[in-house]
Amino acid sequence: MIAAMSSQPDPEQTARISLPGEEPQPPAPTKKRRALRFVLIALLAGALLGGGGAVAGGLYLRSVEKDIVRVDAFAEVPDEGRPEKVVQKARNILLLGSDSRDPDATGGSRSDTIIVAHLPADRSSAQLISIPRDTWVHVPPAKNSKNGNRDAKINASYAWGGIPLVVQTVEKFTGVRIDNVAIIDFAGFQDIVDALGGIDLYIEQDITSIHEPFRKFSQGEQHLDGAAALDYARQRKQFADGDFARIRHQQQVIKAILDKAATGGTLANPGKLNSFLRATADAVSVDKTMSIFDTVTEMRDLRSGNLTFLTNPSKGTGRIGGESVVLPDKAKAKALYDAVREDAVDDILRASGE
Repeated sequence: MIAAMSSQPDPEQTARISLPGEEPQPPAPTKKRRALRFVLIALLAGALLGGGGAVAGGLYLRSVEKDIVRVDAFAEVPDEGRPEKVVQKARNILLLGSDSRDPDATGGSRSDTIIVAHLPADRSSAQLISIPRDTWVHVPPAKNSKNGNRDAKINASYAWGGIPLVVQTVEKFTGVRIDNVAIIDFAGFQDIVDALGGIDLYIEQDITSIHEPFRKFSQGEQHLDGAAALDYARQRKQFADGDFARIRHQQQVIKAILDKAATGGTLANPGKLNSFLRATADAVSVDKTMSIFDTVTEMRDLRSGNLTFLTNPSKGTGRIGGESVVLPDKAKAKALYDAVREDAVDDILRASGE
């Protein structure tokens, strides 16, 4: 998704992560920025490694891996000051998301998502912690510019220093060492959901979309196609908790995709699975050190029921310097990320209130 940084904007004008910067360059013509989330690749492709299909599945995954774009996520991250790796076999993957077709985007800016995905050493579960894009944090200095080294919204780090500065900022904020990075595009959810024949979502209240064609969503269970699911996941202005609702709905869509893929015949249908995984490989970018094959092998028994979606603890929203920001609850966040660092899953859930 992201191959390079673009120009460095005025920090006061940075309201969203731009991928790759506040004024992003057009995407490389060799890759369509369609789609999905790295965890979904692992959950679905892992089925290929089960039983007698392990050898064929392994060869298939290695061929898929060749098509995935690689980004240099750690080259400019200084070793000094990085958090210590406490539990060697546990892994923490930083998931960075954009929505390149978001109707709300203006001036090239894009909506964004920041998630710390914790994979325990025993790989029996996964905890995905969303950090709201407006969370007020300290951004370290960018290596090759005068930006950073000040408090700002966490998404400013992307515009100021690309992926490496996001890694530094998240590590400084959480105290958790990031092992790998994956970048996804939420606009691609439309293609993924359609490939599954739609998904079932519980709509929490009656709303009308603020985007054309102004769909109406009624409270209760609904079957949505890709366009409707993506539209719903984008809505936030109609909800009292704003961007927190958007995060909640994105998590809801992700879980519904996983559930449908596992139960809707995709895993048992070679043609469907091949199309699904090829589309995913064409859409996702990962850092240069991540092996899709090894990660899938480790996660082959993981399913949506083993995933827990969390949100960084906060004290709500406020205003700093004229900006609307999310104020982190530092004490609760410290307890949560201390548990992540120590790979204490029960403590992670306890600290998050789950």
